Amino acid sequence: MSAKTDSHGHHIVPLRIYLGIGAALIVLTGVTVGVSFVPLGGWNVAVALGIATIKAALVALVFMHLLYDKKIFMVIFVAAVMFVGVFIIFTMFDTLHRGDVYTGMDQPIKPAAVIYDGTSTEADSTAAGHDSSFVPGADSSTTGPAGNN
Repeated sequence: MSAKTDSHGHHIVPLRIYLGIGAALIVLTGVTVGVSFVPLGGWNVAVALGIATIKAALVALVFMHLLYDKKIFMVIFVAAVMFVGVFIIFTMFDTLHRGDVYTGMDQPIKPAAVIYDGTSTEADSTAAGHDSSFVPGADSSTTGPAGNN
């Protein structure tokens, strides 16, 4: 029996490896927080997910012993991460360029809507054909926009 394994055949990782991986995880968490303050646009999410993937790989390889176990388990893990990555990439293609395709969706459909109270002026509301006496949450049978009473 080797000094590197116990009676069940499990690999024993030295404490310095665990401490090193733990320190790397803390540093990568700090990098993630630091990058969040850098204005990268839609790429902030991609960078954060990339760092999170590296952290997940470190945890799976060392703390879950995939590095020392049967290689088929590592292949399954890598395949799963790749599939998730493909799905995220396709989602990012959509979210990064949504304003390019749907130009009408990058602004409110109804700028003078009740939800924007305080952001639009009374003139904007009147010009849009809204009754300024409308009170949100009131009974629509007694109070409401003109023509709905």
